[in-house]
Amino acid sequence: MHKFRASSLADIMTDPKSKDESLSVGAKTCVEKIAKELIYDFREIISSKYMTKGIEVEEKSIELYNEVMFTSHTKNTERKTNDWITGECDLFTGSKIIDVKSAWSLATFPVTAAQAVSKTYEWQLRAYMMLWNVEDAELAYCLVNTPEELIGYEQPELHYVEHLAPELRLTLAHFTRDKLLEEKIKVRVNAANVYLEQVIQSITKEHTF
Repeated sequence: MHKFRASSLADIMTDPKSKDESLSVGAKTCVEKIAKELIYDFREIISSKYMTKGIEVEEKSIELYNEVMFTSHTKNTERKTNDWITGECDLFTGSKIIDVKSAWSLATFPVTAAQAVSKTYEWQLRAYMMLWNVEDAELAYCLVNTPEELIGYEQPELHYVEHLAPELRLTLAHFTRDKLLEEKIKVRVNAANVYLEQVIQSITKEHTF
């Protein structure tokens, strides 16, 4: 049974166009990629300057959250796994999940909750609520300085932002646990695993000489 990562759960959660299908075309493409990685024993590491910034400034973003919200949260290091999914949230307060995102620049920083939310982030947070068995989750979008070596030829004023008031550099979006959507996660992961076995068998058969 392949357990899907919370951060990539959205890849299989899109609804198929036909009610007769259990997986969408995009979900099948995701599962086919997983099958290839399992058969050939590799995992593709996707990287970009945006992701690099997120990793490098994570602590600064957590500090910004704590400053604005008058908290003292520290980075979570525990990974949880159930029968369907696995994940490691950024912050766990004991009763709430907080996932920290670091905006690339002032130009891309979402200034409203509606701008911050995407289906990818929503499914990720729903997975965390399911894993940690809590009723609330929060997406915290932070704007902090970009490391100089990542800026390149972009406008520096879009990346050096810490002269702005801290409260203007934090956007929050809230989610409440939904057990029906968690059942949907279970059904979709089960369907993905059935298809995964079919793909693995097909590839193995095709390469048996």
